[in-house]
Amino acid sequence: LGTKTMSLFQSKIKKAKGAEPTPLENTVSQAVYELQVNSDKLRQSLRQLHITSAKEVGSAIVVFVPVPQLGSWQKLIKERNLIEELEKKFSGKQVILVAERRIIRKESRNTRQLKQLRPRSRTLTAVHESILNDLVYPVEIVGKRIRTKLDGSRLLKVHLQPDHKPSSDKLSTYTKVYKSLTGKDIVFEFPQ
Repeated sequence: LGTKTMSLFQSKIKKAKGAEPTPLENTVSQAVYELQVNSDKLRQSLRQLHITSAKEVGSAIVVFVPVPQLGSWQKLIKERNLIEELEKKFSGKQVILVAERRIIRKESRNTRQLKQLRPRSRTLTAVHESILNDLVYPVEIVGKRIRTKLDGSRLLKVHLQPDHKPSSDKLSTYTKVYKSLTGKDIVFEFPQ
């Protein structure tokens, strides 16, 4: 690849504090750039969008996008099959888009430096809820149950809308990715 082409697809990734992208992040940004150039229906929409990082979890590639751009990315997923196009580029791997969210820890006596209250959207619970919603998008979550076992471990049971039933391998990928990102066990079910 020429240096001009390389700099063009690197414009699709913007890392925090100017950090260098990993090889996986370079390939994902290159795939997004190629979709922007080659696909007529995605060209206009992808022009303003970029990613912040990418991570490989099992047989899936988790692509992190900025929170303000999440709505635009999800619109592309729902209307124009962005995920299918990216999965064609990474044959055999599932692609999942998640917003890059930050958790601010709870204020204690020793950490009173914050000048204002911590927003609810930055709490651990809110961030984990948002990750779960991003993970299963465009399928809606219709219910949740937390099961506490006798040994004290907790299992989150999530009921998904049965209309848009994803395949079982996609559900197992969702489970692995959620466990990797949050450290929590989760099971997906469909209510009858």
